[in-house]
Parts: sequence; structure tokens; C-alpha cells
Amino acid sequence: MEWMLEHSYLMLLLAGAFGFLMAWGVGANDVANAMGTSVGSGALTVKQAVMIAIVFEFFGAYLAGGEVTATVRKGIVDAGVFSEFPHYLVYGMMSALLAAGIWLIVASWFGWPVSTTHSIVGAIVGFAAVGVGMDAVNWSKVGNIVASWVTSPLLAGFISFALIKSVQKLVLSQDDPFERAKRVVPFYMFLVGFAISAVTLLKGLKHIGLDISYAASLGWSAVGGLIVALIGAAFLSRIQPDPEADKNFRFHSVERIFAVLMIFTACAMAFAHGSNDVANAVGPLAAINSVIVNEGMIGGEAAMPGWILLVGAMGIVFGLAILGARVMATVGKNITELTPSRGFAAELGAAGTVILASGTGLPISTTHTLVGAVLGVGMARGIGSLNLRVVSTIFTSWVVTLPAGALLSILFFYFFKGLFGA
Repeated sequence: MEWMLEHSYLMLLLAGAFGFLMAWGVGANDVANAMGTSVGSGALTVKQAVMIAIVFEFFGAYLAGGEVTATVRKGIVDAGVFSEFPHYLVYGMMSALLAAGIWLIVASWFGWPVSTTHSIVGAIVGFAAVGVGMDAVNWSKVGNIVASWVTSPLLAGFISFALIKSVQKLVLSQDDPFERAKRVVPFYMFLVGFAISAVTLLKGLKHIGLDISYAASLGWSAVGGLIVALIGAAFLSRIQPDPEADKNFRFHSVERIFAVLMIFTACAMAFAHGSNDVANAVGPLAAINSVIVNEGMIGGEAAMPGWILLVGAMGIVFGLAILGARVMATVGKNITELTPSRGFAAELGAAGTVILASGTGLPISTTHTLVGAVLGVGMARGIGSLNLRVVSTIFTSWVVTLPAGALLSILFFYFFKGLFGA
């Protein structure tokens, strides 16, 4: 214990490095999942997707990442169990960050779309249950998180299914789908703007000192949605039909309109992902910082420093830019054939689900959510449109992730325990 206090800056430096590594893995794997639909549908190039993600992931993580971070920091393990051994909590959270970060980078290198939430939650549960004791784990909270891994893809699939059906009814089945799309798509853009504005105002600004009432937040969110719709409508007004291309594919001109919409939904998905999954990287780091700042007191008050969210945001950006393209290809092209209209439905369905989870503080898996959304869009055309072999491979990688994170975390926990002294 004395060693930990004496070398607190070294411990915090190591923890910051491991948090950055974990965020790097989140960027390489989960952000690639989030942007894969935009690239797979042809609405964006890989470079454009990376640039959008860099901006909106950063702001999502920094402005709206605080709520879920609290769940990962305080909800999964029972902090009271560590009151006599606060250094065990520090060693364990360091182990969890290092274990999950390494696993995510390995998975990203091979192009496996795994769950970063699985990785970090499995790692935290692993060190706490085996290294400290079963009582150290808040099993009811873990149960709620596990339940969300089932409900979130189902909810995202349902929303995306409903969205693509609305597109088919309101646009694609009409006599003049091109003109109809120009009238309907700005409404979808309003939904995108409203969603981003709502999560920022309702949950994201408290840690930087702004606390706006619920009614005012909804009012300003509607204004934000209206601004996005007006900007989108200005872009759409420049698009003209291409009769020659429409001869080969009836909806070619219509899909060009939805490609514009996908730029907005890509921004929403990147923002939503940053707000939710930054917690996987910085939640354990925040717990370590709290113990050290309070000189070993568990549960002491410690504000979320801005530098911690900054470490997570920067790590996500670097991971996406350096290694994101591998997983992006897996998700965007191999599950089902995506067009901009289908990709829009999948992205907005997933973004809406993630935003709801971020607002309630539940660290769901973005991977599960997005795959559920893509499956929902595919099911709208029949199960034959899905590549079931790829889907089964993805499900297998999810199952492997939980024990992999737990096992690595246990090994690193005992390593740090031996290195720094029990």
C-alpha cells in the first residue's frame, strides 16, 4: 500500500498508457464496425469515413462520455470489498485495461469484429472474481449488462427493420421515388440531428459545468434537428436525376440522395459510439485515478478529470486511423449487400439504440447493436439475403472474447501483484 502511494505518479502514468492502448483497440475495432456500413454501401470512401469518425468520435467521447464511464468505473465491481486492499483495485483495473487492449488489437489485426464491451467487462469480472473473490463482483449489475447484449441487437434490429420498411413504403414504392425521396429524406435528417443534440444536451455537458433542464434540452435538440434538416435539404437540392443510370438500376438516382443522408447518419453513429464506448477505455482509468487522488480511500469523491476523457478520445482516433480498415471491410460488405438506403436504416437504428443506452448509463456492445441493425435490414429482404456463414463466424468471435479478456486479466493481475508487492 505504501509503495502505491509513494509511486502514485508512476502508477497513474502506466494506467494512462494502458487506457490509451485500450482506447486504441476500441478505435481499431468498434469504430470500424460503426463506419463499415457507410463504406460498404459506397456512400463514403474509407478515407472520408475515417475523417468523419475522427471528428465525431472525439466529440462524442469528450462531450457525452461521462455517463457510461460512471457505470464501468463504479458499477461492475463492489468497491467496498477493496476498502482494506485499495491497491488490488488499482492492479486489477490496470490488468483489465492491458488485457482488453491487447485482445482488441489482435482481433483487429485479423479483421474480427469483436465486442470491446465484452472485452473490458470480462477482464474486470475476471480479475475481481479470481484475484480477489466472488463477492467483489456486483453480479446484479453484470446481469443487467449481459441482458443488454441480447436486448440491444434486438432493439436495433427492430428499429432498422422499421426504418427500411418506411423507406420502401414512403419512397421506393412510389411512382416518382426520386422526387419523393427529396421530400422525405430531410425528415430522416431531422431525426439524426435531434438524436445527436439530445444525447449531448441531456447527458453530455454536466461534467464540463453545463446543466440544462430536460424540457430546454428537448427544445434545443429540436432546433438542432431542424438545422441539420435544412443543411441536408440544401445539399439535396443540388442532386439531379440521372436517367441513363436509372435504366440499369431504377433507384440509382434515389440512392444518391440516401448517400447524402448517410453522411449525416455516419456522423450520428460516430458520435453515439464515442459517447458509449469511451467508457470501456477510461472507466477503469477513472477508478485508478480516484483511488490515487484519495490516497487509497475507496469511494471517495473525485471529479472526472478532462485529461482522462481526452486520453480515451485520442486513443480511439489513433486506433481507427491506423488499423480500422480491416474490420470495416468485414462488417460493411460481408454480412449482407448494402445500398445507401439500407445502410442509413442500419446506422440510424444502431445509433438510436446506442444513444438510448448512453443516456441510461448502460455500457452495451456497439458491435452487437450494429450487427443486429444490419441483420434487421437484411431480414426486410428475406433471410436469403444474409451471409449466414459470416454471421456465425462473428457470433463465435463474440463468445471467445469474454473468456479471452478474463484470462489475460487474471494473468496480468497476478503479475502486477508480484511485481509491486501484495
